[in-house]
Amino acid sequence: MDEYSMKLASTFVETLGRHSYDWVSTKVSQAKEKKKLDEQQVIYEEIINNLLQDKMDLESVARQYKALYDNVTISDADIEYLQDTVQRIVRILDTISPKVSEQEANIDVLISLINKDTLKTMQLLGFNFKEAIGIPLTEACAGAINKHLGRSNEKHI
Repeated sequence: MDEYSMKLASTFVETLGRHSYDWVSTKVSQAKEKKKLDEQQVIYEEIINNLLQDKMDLESVARQYKALYDNVTISDADIEYLQDTVQRIVRILDTISPKVSEQEANIDVLISLINKDTLKTMQLLGFNFKEAIGIPLTEACAGAINKHLGRSNEKHI
């Protein structure tokens, strides 16, 4: 788990434990002991305000978790679009450099990895397609372009 996720989990647990049932029960008992309505009202407002703040904090954590989830999840339509696009890119790269039978097999494996069922299953197991597929594909594309332009594989500015 990365540092951000650990901090997020810590915030979640801290918020959950901040105002427990026991805390609320104690506050309600304190309010009932007060004789004046305005003193009771102050305690009830404290309970309400603290619980509303906890709710907002938990919603914030939920949004952050959703953002993390969205960062590594892809929809079925996006997977199909990705597969079609990668197939087209591979065909373009193939015209730039001659194929070797081993390259053809690797390309077939890459294309078969980018299918809806495979990616969904891999995502459930923690697979990050952007890192696993996007980075190597970017490097392969840059390498092919540099080779075609007669440059070395070093990064150019």
